Amino acid sequence: MDLSKIKLVATDMDGTLLNSRGEVSQSFFYLFDELKELGVTFVAASGRQYYSILHKLNAIKDDMIVIAENGALTMHRDQELQTTEIDRDTYLELLEITQKLEGSQVILCGRKKAYIEDYGKPFENMLNEFYGKYEIVKDLSEVIDDQYLKIAICNEKGSEQYLYPALKHLENRLKVKVSGKVWLDLSHNDANKGHALKNVQKSLDISTDETMVFGDYNNDLEMMSRAKYSFAMQNAHPNVKEVANYMTKSNDENGVEYMLSKMIEAKK
Repeated sequence: MDLSKIKLVATDMDGTLLNSRGEVSQSFFYLFDELKELGVTFVAASGRQYYSILHKLNAIKDDMIVIAENGALTMHRDQELQTTEIDRDTYLELLEITQKLEGSQVILCGRKKAYIEDYGKPFENMLNEFYGKYEIVKDLSEVIDDQYLKIAICNEKGSEQYLYPALKHLENRLKVKVSGKVWLDLSHNDANKGHALKNVQKSLDISTDETMVFGDYNNDLEMMSRAKYSFAMQNAHPNVKEVANYMTKSNDENGVEYMLSKMIEAKK
């Protein structure tokens, strides 16, 4: 494993760079400074909202590329590099289907902000962790002055056990992604981390052999294929461990930082 040729690092956030308390370690920021000095591009790739990613990584916001909403939006220094949206007719169709799923909370992830109906204060408190900007609306179907990047569905019955079986018939047209234990995302077929990362690599003329990625859940699968040095976290979903070329420590053991330090050592 020759890590000295790495020019780009892309990492998922939840379950990967963030620990189980949703925190970024201070050691990551020290390592990031070294990555920057070595000319390595850093990409934060998450199902999270763009503003939420910036909040977690505010100290380096001007020095990284952000792939947000599972690949539907790519940003650099508040400049939009790529947007992949769902058309309104498809959005309304999906809204009708998802709102029939008992016990589900549906979130419209727009370009400007996220939108929810009034699901109560406990859900709103939880939402604050993942969405820096959101609005409570009376009816999600009436949101018309924004782009539809993604529909996120939360259900305590479980995403793999309950949500995916009810929505997998949409896979011939859309991305249906189990992105967490209680989360499932619906988006355009091209709205995935792998497609977004491919475009970033192309723009920077960086190959898969020069790329390192980290992930833990099914919404990271496409991204794994974009790097020779693809790492599954120890805490990763079995599907991710199966496709990743390598393994690292868990998110609570600073698995990302562990491999970054090895890469930095190899480059020096």
